[in-house]
Amino acid sequence: MDGLGSLLAAAMVMLLVMAGVFGLLYMLGAPGRTFNRRLRLVLGAPAAAPGAPELHLERRVQDSAIPSFDRLIKTLLPNVEKFRNWLARTGLSLTVGEFLLVSALAGVGGFALFHLVFEVKIAGALLGAGAAGWLLPRAWVNGLARKRAKNFIRFFPESIDAMVRSIRSGLPVAEAVNVVAEEMPDPVGAEFRAIRDGVRMGRSLEEAMWDVARHVDVPEYRYLIIALSIQRETGGNLGETLANVAEVLRKRRQIKLKIKAMSSEARASAMILGALPFVVVGILALVSSGYVAILFSDPRGHVLLGIALGMMGTGMWLMAQMISFEI
Repeated sequence: MDGLGSLLAAAMVMLLVMAGVFGLLYMLGAPGRTFNRRLRLVLGAPAAAPGAPELHLERRVQDSAIPSFDRLIKTLLPNVEKFRNWLARTGLSLTVGEFLLVSALAGVGGFALFHLVFEVKIAGALLGAGAAGWLLPRAWVNGLARKRAKNFIRFFPESIDAMVRSIRSGLPVAEAVNVVAEEMPDPVGAEFRAIRDGVRMGRSLEEAMWDVARHVDVPEYRYLIIALSIQRETGGNLGETLANVAEVLRKRRQIKLKIKAMSSEARASAMILGALPFVVVGILALVSSGYVAILFSDPRGHVLLGIALGMMGTGMWLMAQMISFEI
């Protein structure tokens, strides 16, 4: 009966939360519906039929396919544009609503793992679910963004060399950007295609490049923009300037690779030390599950696990700071 009572209480709480969410969505949608009716009256448009698209005075970016959820995201998130740029660094067409859905699924999976598999009490399972929903999707997005940035840096000096050859052959800068957009592989080609499209829509080359810099978070790209801006203001040989920039970026990449090779032993040691406790616990769980089960079933074990994970996280962070160098 206690289990059934807990299940009914949890169901009631979920129903109340869902009712509150739908009520909030309805209240958020009311000002938009009132504005839409007034806009149709001013424009002399007929009354909107059920399911007809709304009228807007500005271009809107859709953060979710569900209109009410889209309004909720735009209302509650403090800086949704910064959030979009962060997601755009992955190169995927991932919306804010989809990322929040992934975070919710990660939280549900974390709760099921801690509460059902490790038999952690509800309070601890909720903390674990919150950590899983907050950390895992962000680690996934940051990993994809770092991988894409590395691929961008890998081909970026060659793309500048292509611009230099185009400019020396007599082509204007905008056409040199088009050459890079067509010939270089992604992600460099994709970002330069965005620059080309921005120029074709009437923006200046510098403005289009700074627009792309919002989601291309690599200093090498900003070096190119600054070099083009200085050359436009002071004049000079643009081909020679870009060739110098490409040479500097190529040497910078070589120094990074040399530092990575020299610190490979320290990085391997850090990974072994970080993975060793998890390997030992996994082996003990297979050989003698009752020996380590108390860590997950007893509240004192939860405290010890929390302290151990905190100390391990601090140590791994310190080791990562010791072997990372900024060039």
